[in-house]
Amino acid sequence: MSAAKTTKAALEATLSKGQLAAADLTALLRARNPTIWISTREENRVEKFIVEAAAAAAYKVLFWDCASGISDIAGRQPTVTNASGNARPLEINGKPGKDIKDSGEALDAVRWYSERTGKDAERIVWVFRDLPIWIEGTIGATPMRALRNLSKYLPGVPRPQAQAIIVLSTVTKVPNDIAGHATVLDWPLPDRSEITKVIDAALNSLPEFEKKEDGTPDETKPIRSLAFTKESRELAIDAAVGLTEEEAGACYAKSLVQSRTVDPKLVMGEKKRVISREKVLEWHDPIKGGLDAVGGLDNLKAWLKVRETAYSPAAREYGLPAPKGAVLVGISGCGKSLTAKAVATAWQCPLLRLDLGALKAKFVGDSEENIRKAFKVIETIDRCVVWIDEIEKAMAGASSGASDGGVSADALGVVLNWMQERTSNAFVIATANSVENLPPELLRKGRFDEIFFVGLPNETERKGVLKASLKSNGRGDLKIDYQRVVEATEGFTGAEIAELVPTSLYVAFADGAREPSTQDLVNAAANVNPLSKTKAEAVAELVKWGNENARSATLNIEPAQLRANSGSRELDL
Repeated sequence: MSAAKTTKAALEATLSKGQLAAADLTALLRARNPTIWISTREENRVEKFIVEAAAAAAYKVLFWDCASGISDIAGRQPTVTNASGNARPLEINGKPGKDIKDSGEALDAVRWYSERTGKDAERIVWVFRDLPIWIEGTIGATPMRALRNLSKYLPGVPRPQAQAIIVLSTVTKVPNDIAGHATVLDWPLPDRSEITKVIDAALNSLPEFEKKEDGTPDETKPIRSLAFTKESRELAIDAAVGLTEEEAGACYAKSLVQSRTVDPKLVMGEKKRVISREKVLEWHDPIKGGLDAVGGLDNLKAWLKVRETAYSPAAREYGLPAPKGAVLVGISGCGKSLTAKAVATAWQCPLLRLDLGALKAKFVGDSEENIRKAFKVIETIDRCVVWIDEIEKAMAGASSGASDGGVSADALGVVLNWMQERTSNAFVIATANSVENLPPELLRKGRFDEIFFVGLPNETERKGVLKASLKSNGRGDLKIDYQRVVEATEGFTGAEIAELVPTSLYVAFADGAREPSTQDLVNAAANVNPLSKTKAEAVAELVKWGNENARSATLNIEPAQLRANSGSRELDL
């Protein structure tokens, strides 16, 4: 690696996402890009970065909006320097800058400044806050033409009077008429380092101690030091990543006002609102018990517990990369979807379900745009578990030339690119019940960390599933002959075993509201025709694929084998 690349990487490691975007903007200004379109919902925060970026490129900054006219960042009447070096209020054709509230006049001001020479010359970045509204439709034809003309003219203006236009907008899509002239920057939301400053500011707003009746601090009653522990502080920061600076600050302030502590759950609730607003992902509430609610799958759970450590502060300092995710292939009803839900609970992060099939649209390009929007939301949320259920159905036809106009293939391309290039802390769990329609390029290393096969539960796992189901139905303390039930459920999927408990509860309630017994569970099992029998050929084919191509999610060792391999001696009597 060259020294230049090493220096760049070291620099990027020390800068926040906002600072990196500002550095990119400085480079664009120095390169004399005439029109820069910045997509953001954080006008106030981004404007501060713009001022820093413009100063680094030796530009002054002026702002325009339809309410305040032309002003400085504080909303004051701007000044200009005349040939004698004296400052005077900005006027265009005798009209004060604060009174220039028409977009066309404001664009004329840019042209007027670009033509000044000598001591009158000033390098200015013009930030237009409301311009997208004024360049739409027939009524916006004149300001749109002025903007296009300026975009072609400004790169050739001499350096001393260089001008640049920045358009602030809440959308990324640039009007077609200006798209060829504008450089688009999608300004990132605050990262952990910026959110850390927000939470520290919220903490510093608290008094250090309670006050006595005479108004003096009571050092026996601390306030600030009890607002959060080191662990809850880290969780609160993680929970706020994906919110705007204003949203994060409001959440912290609300929590402090209500309980004098920072509650990560309250911040997580704000994220749920963000997901609902975007309408491209489904938010799933966590299930109780975490990974303990999943019976069996010991290999998979052990692997997940190791990956969880990668999100700790110590792991970040160590330089440990965030895990990408896992593909769970296996027989329907054996715990794949339940595992996805349980991981989010165990890791205390949001669970987002991505339904690729539901994002498909009838117009060309709309499906990929919907998927990109979903991925953008995921990147915004940062640390979360993304659950792509039955991915083989959404990807059906991507590799076999299905008659869908290439929609599946295009969608696969978007998914593959995101899986390969993403930098967020999202952990993706993709589940599949079959492998015929899974594109091989989706399964290669680099996009997922591991492929697990989830087969039929063994004896130990059947017992674990039964215990977990009894506990989730409020019957964890029942005395059950587990061995009898385990023997009666050979060849059952986890879902089929779990369903025995509510079935038994119905029978027991009808029989005098008693507690269910072992016999009730065995009788319920006798009435089940398991999937392993009804779909024997398909199950056998899937098991064969899993044994050859994936890592087993379970130990696949029965208790008798464990005893045989334990090293205990057999006496010759």
